[in-house]
Amino acid sequence: MTQRKVGNGTTAPQETRPNTGTDAVPTRAERFFFENNGYLVLESFLESDHVSALLDALYRAAQRRRKLQEQEFPHTGITTLMGEQSTRLFYILDDDPLFLELIDWPAIWPYVTGLLNARPHHHASDAIIEHGSDLVGRGLRWHIDGIDDGFRNLGPQIPLLQLKIGYYLNDMTQSGQGNLCVVPGSHKTPFAVDREDLQRWGRSAGVTEICAPAGTAILFHNALWHSAGPFTSKHGQRTMLYYAYEHPWMIASQEHWGYPGEFYNRLPPARRKLFHGFLFDPPEQRWG
Repeated sequence: MTQRKVGNGTTAPQETRPNTGTDAVPTRAERFFFENNGYLVLESFLESDHVSALLDALYRAAQRRRKLQEQEFPHTGITTLMGEQSTRLFYILDDDPLFLELIDWPAIWPYVTGLLNARPHHHASDAIIEHGSDLVGRGLRWHIDGIDDGFRNLGPQIPLLQLKIGYYLNDMTQSGQGNLCVVPGSHKTPFAVDREDLQRWGRSAGVTEICAPAGTAILFHNALWHSAGPFTSKHGQRTMLYYAYEHPWMIASQEHWGYPGEFYNRLPPARRKLFHGFLFDPPEQRWG
């Protein structure tokens, strides 16, 4: 595990490597870290050739989607243009087979089932391409995830309802290029945090900026306070894929209705179980 200085000199453990031994995945040490800190970093989790293939697929999807969005042409998903090069894509599972394949990637699956639910459902997917040339000067936007303003009506101490996984697709070992920032342990607070106070924190003591190489997977709790970090140079870049999972009894994402019917009906049997039965034609009578 490595450490990086954060804010006013505070050091915070932030990177663990995927388990390669005979212990169960996640290991006890990984569970301990996740439960106490609200996040887990699996450094270089994806192989370099896999990362390269995902990058190529993402650039193709972004180029296609940007053209459709600029022409105001209807298409699956939501495409947000954030500058000349920066783009955010929502609902990416139908953009390329590699994106769908990653939803239940064998290496990550024991973490999803081990930390969240033995029969998880897909919640949402999106991709981020950000360039410092578009976004230098952007401030931090601290938030927690989930409907109803982050499931606040279930707090304090909001339970683990969604597990989010972000994959770095470019080298993020240097700070100041939009790196994910988190407040370790903030998912456990019994107090309602004032968003304005968080904005004033900026990158002060207690905030961990996750600096890690391409292929790193970052898993975090829905109630963990987090934000994309600032860009300190126009040469910085952040390219990521995000996948979120939920309990099978939850229906919390409009993405479930965002794909055409044929998308669901061509899924293999094992993958169909990650989606609600009513999405299929005809609807499937099942639970989980």
